[in-house]
Amino acid sequence: MASILKVNTLTGASTAGSIAVTGEGNSTTTNLQQGLCKAFFHANGTGTAATLNSFNISGITDNSTGSLTHTFTNNFANVYLAVGLGMTAYSPNITSTAVGSITTLSANSSGSAVDTSIHSANLNGDLA
Repeated sequence: MASILKVNTLTGASTAGSIAVTGEGNSTTTNLQQGLCKAFFHANGTGTAATLNSFNISGITDNSTGSLTHTFTNNFANVYLAVGLGMTAYSPNITSTAVGSITTLSANSSGSAVDTSIHSANLNGDLA
């Protein structure tokens, strides 16, 4: 029989910010908070740069051709993020990370910076 659980807040029983989830095969556990994407963005980098969809992103700065900085609403604990990055350019690059932002650069096949219609990323790590 299926069940429905409706809650507004999940809190760990022994540690408020830590919830263990039993994995496939019932032999391992995963920390729920560690497995969540902490920020993502999908932006248009052509013309006037604009964020089209995002989570935990407060703003975007068009630095120069192909280079965008995305500012986080809630900072990360450190600069060591795991980032999945995608662009319509040949070479998507991360040029810098900070606890409060990430800067990306799109380049064509010859390595020249180009504006692209898609700058997207998901960011994983610990929030501050």
